[in-house]
Amino acid sequence: MEFKARLQRAIQRGVHHAHAQQEEAAAKKMSEDELRSLHTRYRLNLSEKIESCIQHLPAHFPGFQYETIYGERGWGGAISRDDIQISQGGKRNNQFSRLEMTIRPLSSMHVLDLTAKGTVRNREIYNRKHFEQLTEVDPDNFVELIDLWILEYAEIFATDSSKSK
Repeated sequence: MEFKARLQRAIQRGVHHAHAQQEEAAAKKMSEDELRSLHTRYRLNLSEKIESCIQHLPAHFPGFQYETIYGERGWGGAISRDDIQISQGGKRNNQFSRLEMTIRPLSSMHVLDLTAKGTVRNREIYNRKHFEQLTEVDPDNFVELIDLWILEYAEIFATDSSKSK
């Protein structure tokens, strides 16, 4: 077989291979509706986890009020409390504590985004985010972080509360 014919066949194989790769990539890429559905499924499961864990804290730290968060800020839960400290001279000092944790709404980046903000007695102790591409999410990572961040907040609050007594 002469070189020109072999060259032509090699080019045709290359073009065919490129088309096959493009079709495979298009099949892997999820549609916008599929991504929205996937985000909703993760959001529902993880926001329930957040709510169930955060709701345990007021039983151990009386004075905290629970609130459900939903909408533009995300979905999840928060607890907060205001403490008033009155010194011997009659001076009042307000101390605010809050833990808020949410799954953020779907963005154009197509990520699952967990945020947490913790404040103990007017001092921000953390402001964290964790996100993963929707197509690569490991829900166990998110569940682990939810547990870890809530437990960390409880430990810091308990430590600080013990110091102020």
